[in-house]
Amino acid sequence: MRCDRPACPECLREASVGYQCVDCVAEGRRTVRRRTTIAGARLNTQVVVVPVLVVINLAIYAVTVAQAGSLAGNDRAPLFDSWVLWPAGIVEFNQPWRLLTAGFLHYGPIHVGLNMVALWIIGRDIEPVLGRVRFAAVYFLSLLGGSVAVFLFGSVNSGTAGASGAVWGVMGAVLVTVLRLKLNPQPVIAVIAINAVISFLPGISLLGHLGGFVVGVLATAALLYAPRGRQLQVQVGALVGLGVLLVALAALRWAQLASTL
Repeated sequence: MRCDRPACPECLREASVGYQCVDCVAEGRRTVRRRTTIAGARLNTQVVVVPVLVVINLAIYAVTVAQAGSLAGNDRAPLFDSWVLWPAGIVEFNQPWRLLTAGFLHYGPIHVGLNMVALWIIGRDIEPVLGRVRFAAVYFLSLLGGSVAVFLFGSVNSGTAGASGAVWGVMGAVLVTVLRLKLNPQPVIAVIAINAVISFLPGISLLGHLGGFVVGVLATAALLYAPRGRQLQVQVGALVGLGVLLVALAALRWAQLASTL
């Protein structure tokens, strides 16, 4: 035992070397250095956030299908109507939540299927690196970034929905991680390039994709390049600052639209 104090057999616990008393085992656990990832998150290979997000998106899609009575025409559902990103409606009816809720809506089974498959494939690789909380922060900031880009530069009377902005943010996170780890970025760049071309097809929100990607890159860079000495403080400050910036941009656009509508 470490403490050299006598202990009864009932108080001994199996340790990495021999048997130790309860106090010595507890002290050893406190002094063992916790294994962390490059982002400073506790090392854990079990993915939790990604499947939860997939289930939430699929569940909301199922609700809109049930309300509309149609797989492909689910955009006629009342829930869809009240959650879709409609810039004029956000201002006219004072409904800022659409900037977030639109990221959980999808137009038909192909739309939701492609987004969820992409999130599942890409997210499972990056969540263990960033950690659950940090990954969730990147996801939701990217979602908001895509919506704000549409709100700033998109048509005020068009509806936009989908998790694509958040998924593009996750792709940006993968790219930053690969560069930070000094791995070969060509496969990631190729995937991004293919998806960028697809983004120019009719009916796809290029603004949402770009906004989500830029925010995902910035958020992940803040996580992975924060100095080790004060990593957590810098990470929290950067993510909060990025969120405040997005809200401020949305507020400015809101004021502009309110004066013209």
